[in-house]
Amino acid sequence: MLSHLAGLEEYFGPFRLFGSITLRTMLAAVTAMLIGFALGPRLIRHFRRMKLGHGYVDERTAQLGAAYFDKKHTPTMGGLIIFLSVFGSSVLWAAPNIWVIVSLLVYASLTVPGFRDDYLKVLRRNRAGIAGWEKIAWQSGTTLLALGLLIWHPLSAGKIRELWVPFIKHAAIPVMPWWLLLALLYLWIVGFSNAINLTDGLDGLAVGCTITVAIVFAIMAYLADHVFLSEYLLISHVPGTGELSVICGALIGGCMAFLWFNSHPAEVFMGDTGSLALGGLIGVMAFMIHQPLTLVIAGGVFVMEAMSVILQVGWFKVTRRRCGEGRRLFLMAPVHHHFQKLGWPETKVVLRFWILSLGFALASLASLKLR
Repeated sequence: MLSHLAGLEEYFGPFRLFGSITLRTMLAAVTAMLIGFALGPRLIRHFRRMKLGHGYVDERTAQLGAAYFDKKHTPTMGGLIIFLSVFGSSVLWAAPNIWVIVSLLVYASLTVPGFRDDYLKVLRRNRAGIAGWEKIAWQSGTTLLALGLLIWHPLSAGKIRELWVPFIKHAAIPVMPWWLLLALLYLWIVGFSNAINLTDGLDGLAVGCTITVAIVFAIMAYLADHVFLSEYLLISHVPGTGELSVICGALIGGCMAFLWFNSHPAEVFMGDTGSLALGGLIGVMAFMIHQPLTLVIAGGVFVMEAMSVILQVGWFKVTRRRCGEGRRLFLMAPVHHHFQKLGWPETKVVLRFWILSLGFALASLASLKLR
C-alpha cells in the first residue's frame, strides 16, 4: 500500500525511498513487531478470560512428567498474534502483485482450519479437533486455488512451471506438466504445514526456527528478483518476487514479537492457528522463487521432526507385523521429545535445535554459490 508513495516523489523527494525493497522489508519487520507487541498482551488476557487452554493432557506427552502438566492451562490460538502482525504489515508495505497475493491468500486460507481445530479442542473440549478429511480438503482447495491463480496470471504462468534444484545452474525441468506441478506444490504446502505443526511442541521451538528460515528466504526472494545478482549466482530470475522479501520481513518481525510471549515459560502457545498457516506460507514462497528443494535444507529442523514421526510410525507397524510386537526407533516422537526423555531440559533442547536451524540456514545460503 505505502509502496505507491514512491510514485509521488515529484511532489516530495523522500517518497522515492518507498520504492526500495530493502527499506520496506526492514519497515515491515519493525511494523509487524510493533503490532505483535501491541496485540500480544491484549489477546493473551482475552484468551485467559475465555480459558483457552487445552485443559487436558495428551496421553503421550503426559509421559514427560510434571513440567508438561504445568502447561495444560496455558492459552493457545497465539498464532493469531503472528497472523495479524504479518498480514497487517504485509498489506501496508508490500507492493501487490501475483506473488504477494498468492502468498497472503495461502497464509489466510490455512489459518482458518488451524483456528477451527484449536477452537474445537479448547472451547468444545473435542480432543480430536478438526476431522482429518476436512483439513485435507481445505489444504487441497487452497493449493488448487493458488495454482489456478499462478497459471492464469501472465507474470507467473511461465515461471511457475520451471523446476530448479540446488547445485544445478539451469532449470532441471523447464516446463513441468500441470499434474507434476500440482503434486509438488501440494506436497510443499501441506508437507511443511504439517512439519511445523509437529515441531510446535516446546516453548519457542517452532517460531525460533521459522525466523531463521524466513531470513534465508527474504534474501533468496530479493536475489531472484535482481537481474544481475541472479545471473551472477546462476539462479532463476523471477521478476516481482522481491516483494516476497517484504512478506518475509513481516514474518520475521511477527515471529520475534510472538517469541517474546512464547519463550520459556510460555505465556501463550501458537496452536494449529499459527503452525499450519506458517508452513503453508513458507512452502508456497519457496516454490514461487524456485527454491523448493533449498527449503528442505533451510528447514532441516522441520524435516527432521516430520521424518522422526514417519520413521517411528513406520518402524512400529513393520515390527508389529513381523514380530507381533511394535518397536520404536525413538523414545518418543517427534524427536524433540526423544531428547526430553533422555533427560535434556526443555530450554537446552530448544537452544540446540535453534543452533541446528541456524546451521541449516547457512548451508542453504552456501548452496547458492555451489553451482
